[in-house]
Amino acid sequence: MGDVFAQPRLPSLPPLPTKDPMTATRYLDLSDGRSIAYRFTAGTGPVIVFLPGYMSDMAGSKATALFDMAVASGLPCLLFDYSGCGESPGYFGEGTLSRWKEEVLALVAALETDEQVVLVGSSMGGWLMLLAGLALGDRLAGLVGVAAAPDFTEWGIAQMDKAMLADGETIFEDNPYGPEPTPTHPGFWADGQANLVLEAPIALDCPVRLIHGQRDPDVPFELSLQLAQALRSADVQVTLIKDGDHRLSRSSDIRVLLRTVAELVLPRAPADSLES
Repeated sequence: MGDVFAQPRLPSLPPLPTKDPMTATRYLDLSDGRSIAYRFTAGTGPVIVFLPGYMSDMAGSKATALFDMAVASGLPCLLFDYSGCGESPGYFGEGTLSRWKEEVLALVAALETDEQVVLVGSSMGGWLMLLAGLALGDRLAGLVGVAAAPDFTEWGIAQMDKAMLADGETIFEDNPYGPEPTPTHPGFWADGQANLVLEAPIALDCPVRLIHGQRDPDVPFELSLQLAQALRSADVQVTLIKDGDHRLSRSSDIRVLLRTVAELVLPRAPADSLES
């Protein structure tokens, strides 16, 4: 689907109060009635944009750690909830990758800054960051995937369940992270199948960093190696955490994430000064 649609402009976005930066939630209203909850702190340099995973939101530990680092370092950072998730109203069953990509692009376009962006995608957000990155063009400064799960509607769903989804049925799976089962709606699945990215080279040339736990029970770490191979960029690095799980939310895992993002967005010393 096209990426051109009415995008209202956000008001000027001053830095959020450093005393409690995570309490200020604002809303971007789209022309079709969607209202997207977001939190933003202004700063200098590329804008860090965090893309949560499936059924996740901007209140998670990785998102808040990135936001806190940005505030402390004077970097711009944008957190948000997909429509139907977290603080953004709507019905989750209407959510698709294409729909949520529209929301990413609308928020980036509405920011009153011309800075480039670094997309940080967790799990499903690691698939969405590829789709949004392709649409952002020269505005994209880099990508950081955390247990990135591109194409999971293809490799992560049993053939029998695919047949049920194709017939318009919603499937439910056990949820190891909460009491309610995890739904997959037919619209999400069909849209995912229309947005597979690993079947051909991915035409992105920006720096890409992929972090993956080797004990991830949900997304095989080999998928990050496959993604690294599919990306056209020559500047791709994969970090494997041997005892890391899918969430990678331990303090040690989050330190790896913060260091990785900081290396992409903070000013670098000249190469000559780093030689010993």
